[in-house]
This record gives sequence, C-alpha cells and structure tokens, in this order.
Amino acid sequence: MSKKILSNKNNLQVLFEDNHIIVVNKRAGDIVQGDKTGDKPLSDVVKEYIKDKYNKPGNVYLGTVHRLDRPTTGLVIFAKTSKALPRLNKLFVSKDISKTYWALVKNEPPKYENTLVNWLKKNPKNNKSKAHTKEVPESKKAILHYKVIKKLDNYFLLEVNLETGRHHQIRVQLSNIGCPIKGDLKYGFDRSNKDASISLHARHIEFVHPVKNEPISIDAPLPDDAIWNACL
Repeated sequence: MSKKILSNKNNLQVLFEDNHIIVVNKRAGDIVQGDKTGDKPLSDVVKEYIKDKYNKPGNVYLGTVHRLDRPTTGLVIFAKTSKALPRLNKLFVSKDISKTYWALVKNEPPKYENTLVNWLKKNPKNNKSKAHTKEVPESKKAILHYKVIKKLDNYFLLEVNLETGRHHQIRVQLSNIGCPIKGDLKYGFDRSNKDASISLHARHIEFVHPVKNEPISIDAPLPDDAIWNACL
C-alpha cells in the first residue's frame, strides 16, 4: 500500500483515501473531535476537505473511529461511510488493528525491551492518570510492549505497541519507569517542546480493509524537526 502523502491541502496530510476510509497524519495541537475548548476539530477539517474535493452538497458524513491526545502526532483513521464505521469500530474492539507508536525519551529505560503492566486510574479534575502496581478502585488494567530501536546523542527512540487503550496510557506507563516522553510536562519531562507537542507519534498501522477485505499498511511521516529527523 502506498505510504506517500496524497494531499497536503490546508495543512491536512492525507495518507490514504478511498470510498470508505480516510487516514490522515495529525499535527500536534489538533483535536480529533470537538471538546469544551471550542477549537475547530480535525474531523471538521476532514469534512471540509471531502466536501471541497468532491463538490458535495449538504452535510458530509464522517465517523470518528479513535482519538489521539492533542499534543500527539500521527495516524488517525476516519470512516467516510456508515457501512465502514461499525466495521472499523469492531476491528479496534477485537484488536485486529495493529498500531505502532514511536516515542522519544531522554532517560535510558531500565530494560531495552519489556512489557509494562499497570492499573491506571484517571483523575478527571486534572485530566491525568496515575499508574498503580496493583488494582485499585476505579482503575483499569493497562498493558504495553516497548523496545529501544535507536540511541541518539541525547535521547532514546522507543517503539511501543499497546494491548489496551487507556487514558494517556503510553505517557503514564513510560513516565512510571522513569522515562517521561520528551516535552510531556504533565508526566514529568523537565521542559516543553517549542510547538507544545510531545514527542509521541502514531507511526504505523496495519489492518484488513473492513469493506474490500484488502490488507492496509501505512506509515505516517515524522514531524519535521532535527531530533525526529535523526531517527530515520
């Protein structure tokens, strides 16, 4: 499957598109769906792109399948048809979609490859989650696998694969082993990135097309800065 950028109009990087699905490369700062901030969500930007590209009259259908945290970058899938949406949702629930994240951390991980298991409890007042070593009331089990795939001059590049999808899961669990993600002030990194991003990128996704039954494999280009560029 092609991994090139199909469109970069209005700062929207479209990585894959057909009649049923559109996959975009989210920028740091974009929100996937509308929230209390009132800021324009990525879903509206994609709707405008579809409406403009195909000269569609009236409202454009778009289904949100999953989210990424606002300061995070990378792959986001949307459904363009009501037929595709429940099938994509089912793929996520059954874990038949493989997602790989890249994360930059400054501190050397205690192990270069490991599985982290914690129970995460969300505090809605400060929108943070806390990792516990055993189950506590209102906590959810969280499992991820990571490995160091490159050592840079001042950072380590980790490849992360999730077994569960919890609130801020990668951010919390890596911070819990002493490896907060670059730029992530909320979870213990000492300074912010210039663009207010955190260095967590949804890099790769694989799944079987829910309508065409064809294998899809997509990489999201990395943010354009010196440290991310050094990862390639």
